[in-house]
Amino acid sequence: MDPEKIMEGVSKEIFIALKAMAKVRTPEEKLMYSEIVKNLCDSLGVFLNLISGMALDDGEDGPIPF
Repeated sequence: MDPEKIMEGVSKEIFIALKAMAKVRTPEEKLMYSEIVKNLCDSLGVFLNLISGMALDDGEDGPIPF
């Protein structure tokens, strides 16, 4: 699966949940949406850490020969 599409999809879901959270009135509903947003943000963070780790590994083939 394309990493860019995954990041866009998770980001879109975060914004959807934030917009929905702004419309709810009860504390229970706000708590539910805040947990959804937290979980999505955590997932995005894990994915970004994985991608950045892969990018760093690609550039570390050893010292540059002179």
